[in-house]
Amino acid sequence: MAIKIKVEKQQEEPKDIKIKVGEQEEPPKIEASVKLNARRSLDGNVLIFDHKHIDIVLMPKKKKVVAFAKDIYGDQVYEAQNRLFHFLRKKGIIDYDSVQGGNIHASMEAKMLESKDYNATQQTLFAVGKFIEEERPMFEFEKAYDEEFERKLAEPGPEESTDFDPEKYHDDQKGSIRPGIRPYGIANIYRL
Repeated sequence: MAIKIKVEKQQEEPKDIKIKVGEQEEPPKIEASVKLNARRSLDGNVLIFDHKHIDIVLMPKKKKVVAFAKDIYGDQVYEAQNRLFHFLRKKGIIDYDSVQGGNIHASMEAKMLESKDYNATQQTLFAVGKFIEEERPMFEFEKAYDEEFERKLAEPGPEESTDFDPEKYHDDQKGSIRPGIRPYGIANIYRL
């Protein structure tokens, strides 16, 4: 079973998907497409790398979807995995009772539902593409926020900084302990 992924810009909102049941002599017309940074592994799995926090793997032979943490571990990774599997459940792609932690640290997996009418792998791939399209504005916001934060730290404006004049605010002697004077009067008695 071959999965063809076509990369192109989408000009307008895709219309309803029309699926004809039965054998077809001519190749089906592409009615909807998604743009993904994906590749196929040697054993036939589809690896999707578009998400900022997780890598998504479709395993057609095992009928599984697995989400792995990318570089960091924590709440962001778990929340991204949770949103992915909620999205796939709402679209009818996975069995919600099968969502569980994977055997690799910070991974989560679920079983794809089987269908006699539709190609489950293509439907899952399309749904994952739609999920990533929904998440993309959040990625762009996080990136813009981080860049602005770094810019403000590196080049603060006049309203975000103060003038530093050490002569104005710092005296030579401050506090009750004077430099050069030992505390307690009898400390000078004991000398080596």
